[in-house]
Amino acid sequence: MENDAVFLSRVQFALTVGFHYLFPPLSIGLGVLLVFMEGMYMKTRNHQYEVLARFWTRIFALIFAMGVASGIVMEFQFGTNWATYSRFVGDIFGSALAAEGIFAFFLESGFLAVLVFGWDRVSPRMHFFSTIMVALGSIFSAVWIVVANSWQQTPAGYHIVGEGLARRAEITDFWQVVLNPSTVERLTHTLIGAFILGGFFVMSVSAYYLLKRRHEDFARRGFAIALPFAAFFSIAALVSGHSQAVNVARTQPAKLAAFEGHFKTLDGGAPVYILGVPDEQEQRVKYGLAVPGLLSFLVHTDWNEPVAALDDPAIVPAELAPGESVRDYWPPVNLTFQLYHLMVGLGMLFILLTVVGLVFWWRGALFRTGWLLWIFVFAVIGPVVANEVGWASAEVGRQPWIVYGMLKTSDAASKAVSRGEVITSIVMFSLIYFLLLLAWIYIMDAKIRGGPEEAAPVIAEAPAGKWLDTAARRGDPSARESSDADGRNDGGGASEDL
Repeated sequence: MENDAVFLSRVQFALTVGFHYLFPPLSIGLGVLLVFMEGMYMKTRNHQYEVLARFWTRIFALIFAMGVASGIVMEFQFGTNWATYSRFVGDIFGSALAAEGIFAFFLESGFLAVLVFGWDRVSPRMHFFSTIMVALGSIFSAVWIVVANSWQQTPAGYHIVGEGLARRAEITDFWQVVLNPSTVERLTHTLIGAFILGGFFVMSVSAYYLLKRRHEDFARRGFAIALPFAAFFSIAALVSGHSQAVNVARTQPAKLAAFEGHFKTLDGGAPVYILGVPDEQEQRVKYGLAVPGLLSFLVHTDWNEPVAALDDPAIVPAELAPGESVRDYWPPVNLTFQLYHLMVGLGMLFILLTVVGLVFWWRGALFRTGWLLWIFVFAVIGPVVANEVGWASAEVGRQPWIVYGMLKTSDAASKAVSRGEVITSIVMFSLIYFLLLLAWIYIMDAKIRGGPEEAAPVIAEAPAGKWLDTAARRGDPSARESSDADGRNDGGGASEDL
């Protein structure tokens, strides 16, 4: 059983990482969308796409700044609250985090200056190249962080040196560390979640402008880029999530069993619970709605193949100590189950909502359907929650291990940190993060309410009228008229408030 200091240290880390994780997925998703926006401007020389890219670049810079500010705290916690853990993984994490700093952060932050301040100082091609580099930098940053975290889930390419408190993992094969058994699956799913969030964020702001009848042409173009982007990756998340779950069944069977509330190994097929409340004492899912045999089919493509449950000794990746039982190695089953099911449920909702949006868009009714636009305004909350609970379910489901099969969370904390010290730091971090969040919301709200700023029109290189954007073709007649006007005057100006 964990002591109070260890439990509070876990709460503090969850607080700081949870707050920080609001921003990296948003910057990753928005960074890729910036490439599409500016790419459309480079292709068409339509002035509205320059306005679109300039506006979202300002938003991206604000999100990036918050990500940097909120992420600094985490590295200090490794030394203050998790000294044993830091010593154990230092050689592994040092390599991954150094690569993240060299290959990702400097790439992203270096070209960010050109992206934000170089609109009128460098050529359009150079600025577009900078946009691509910033987007790649944000993705590369995720690569190395996910590598480090995935190694905790499925360690590879190491050996153990030292004993007792000096015991630590040391790299023997760098590429085995990078390409450990869960890296590719987890990275793919993480990036897809970020892309979904970016798409829904752009749609949320665009829907707000359309409902307020402000900057309508600007909003239509943003929506027309973000909607198919979000729809594609919402469907991709379903495929990626299935692939990752199969990998978890192979590498971390206790986590999958907790995800599915699978307490007892059955001779026949294992069910998938759509919903329910797992009871660890009674070892069953109360109020459960299940599909018989579906878990076996998803894992083994066989409706009758058994799946390892929480009562199976094979779920323990180490030898049981005297007096221990398999149950001592269960993660918190109900919490893991609910977090996982919330993530999956939200993912299915994203598919439904984006497909409905595409149908309305195809019929030319999307931008005139107020109730659907209102849903899109608030739907951005869903991907934010899905990214948070996806991370939480992966981390909670790994317990009681902080490094799977080698180091327990209860043994990884600093021995000299007291309960009172951790409480004090939690209160201080909570206050600072609350003030940061208020400042971010205030500035973000001011930028969104202020809307896009006009940039100097650029003479089109393509023949006038050659290009007609999809949003206008699928939108209402006023959108077509606006696009026709854009075709005649090579972009014109953004729609003014109506």
